[in-house]
Amino acid sequence: MFLVSGEALMDVYDAGPTANGQLLDARIGGSPLNVAIGLARMGQEAAFFGGIGKGFLGERLCAAMAAEGVNLAAAPRLAAPTTLGLVGLDAQGVADYAFYADGAADRLLLPEHLAALPQAKAYHFGSYAMVIEPTGSTLRALAKREAPRALVAYDLNVRLNVEPNPERWAAVLQAMLPCTHLLKLSDEDFERLFPHAQPGEMAQRWLSQGVRAVVMTRGAKGSTVWSARGRVDAPAQHTDLVDTVGAGDTFQAALLTALAETSHLSGAALAALSQAAWGQLLRFAAEAAAIACSRRGADLPRRAELRPITAW
Repeated sequence: MFLVSGEALMDVYDAGPTANGQLLDARIGGSPLNVAIGLARMGQEAAFFGGIGKGFLGERLCAAMAAEGVNLAAAPRLAAPTTLGLVGLDAQGVADYAFYADGAADRLLLPEHLAALPQAKAYHFGSYAMVIEPTGSTLRALAKREAPRALVAYDLNVRLNVEPNPERWAAVLQAMLPCTHLLKLSDEDFERLFPHAQPGEMAQRWLSQGVRAVVMTRGAKGSTVWSARGRVDAPAQHTDLVDTVGAGDTFQAALLTALAETSHLSGAALAALSQAAWGQLLRFAAEAAAIACSRRGADLPRRAELRPITAW
């Protein structure tokens, strides 16, 4: 089972003017929520761990995840509002976010909530839940606890409009390195945190500090992985772009799915993967991301929409 930790929220899209205001279209969202649903759609057993409000929006989040087969037994229901992420799209369909989240449920995870968690084979962490308190400290404690016995994946998914200080994001990354096996970030994440550094040099530094594989997505330019076996690049898949909402989450869910299907859910297995195997993994994840980009919002593909993974 995968345990996915972090925020669940509502993405709110502009749906055009009305006679007296503006019409808004609210859809379930949040990077970790997307990853959990993506894993479930791809045939993996997935559970979600994050604070969810008790109001009608929290009910809708729970109903949506339950309908997809995501286990919510360990997700605490809290007397707090649900975060709203106002989504704007530029002419190329690239998303920009503004978050409304003061006192929201996703910020209120406490160490006491860890007691209800089931044991999992792999743990996924990511996005702004890792840098807000007390949730961030709770999730980092979980990662440290589970790293010796399970795969830990961490996707930065930097959101400076939630936490505007890049040094805070970089400090959390540094704290996570010793307990992270699979580190994922985008080229935009990297530029925001390390504008004067070279990706390859930083990846080698992170590998020396305990990470087994560093994956960087580059949008239309494809993706790259650095591991003990060296560097591997893979192209992006062509698609008729609608928007990029959920593309990175789709890539991550597909990558984790491929690792599960090929029995590589451990740090040692990641480090031993050949360059040819990494090429297949990246192409599979890129195919999934391309499908998501051809749809509005975070509409992740199901396993039947993706090609089989050939044995290595």
